[in-house]
Amino acid sequence: MSQVPATLRYTKDHEWVRQESDGTVTIGITDHAQAALGDVTFVDLPKAGKTFSTGEVFGTVESVKA
Repeated sequence: MSQVPATLRYTKDHEWVRQESDGTVTIGITDHAQAALGDVTFVDLPKAGKTFSTGEVFGTVESVKA
């Protein structure tokens, strides 16, 4: 069984966020989500430094399995 890093906060949709020491956040998806997506064919992300509100959509990921 894998260990869950205490620094990560997870969503029910297998996404995670980590607060960095400079106040920014790093986002990602779990291993489960990566396996479910398969090969990623398109990613659309905002420019670095853009701010968002809780629950706001900030990007798009498309894959062959999705």
